Amino acid sequence: MNERLLLVEDDPSIREIAAIGLSGSGYRVTSATDGREALDRIRAEAFDAVILDVMLPSLDGFELCREVRRFSRVPILMLTARADTVDVVVGLESGADDYVTKPFEMAELTARVRALLRRAAALPGTSVLRLGRVEIDPAAFTARKDGGELPLTATEFRLLLELARRPGQVFTRELLLHRVWDYDYLADAHLVDVAIGRLRAKVEDDPAAPRLIRTVRGVGYRADRD
Repeated sequence: MNERLLLVEDDPSIREIAAIGLSGSGYRVTSATDGREALDRIRAEAFDAVILDVMLPSLDGFELCREVRRFSRVPILMLTARADTVDVVVGLESGADDYVTKPFEMAELTARVRALLRRAAALPGTSVLRLGRVEIDPAAFTARKDGGELPLTATEFRLLLELARRPGQVFTRELLLHRVWDYDYLADAHLVDVAIGRLRAKVEDDPAAPRLIRTVRGVGYRADRD
């Protein structure tokens, strides 16, 4: 294990505890104390994942996440002191891949980081898939629509790939959490719903009337070839 993590947290006690715990698990941890510093580091250095607090000086976690998503697919785990649904949804819509609510157990944070990195390192199959006018190339980790590359995050790409591999199959949220997020337990279904919403905004002609990624009420989602 030699992955580099950027820990962005302005609370010195939480930052120290998290850094010690993650370092003890074998990760190389670099710390930043505010959003601007973190953004500069992400632009200049290569990290395998970013762990960032929502409430940061100079540039909050939501805005930092949006800025990073303009140029990077690096996996992002958000730390939030509030379990409020709106906060969680805003974080995920900003481009975060997962979140942990403070106060957290170190074992939980480490497990979430490990799952995040495991997903990022997973190598998908090599066959090019098509979903309507969307072409998905797992080997290149890219998706194109009408020839133009879609700006998908790593999680959005894996979600699209999972659905496209089995068109017509209905996926429950629990199954998608297991297949895409690598969770073996029941986690927050908001992860799935928000990711589906973000994905539709990028692949559908009309996200309000989706034709490629359908909702199966009371069950989950399925992909149609359109």
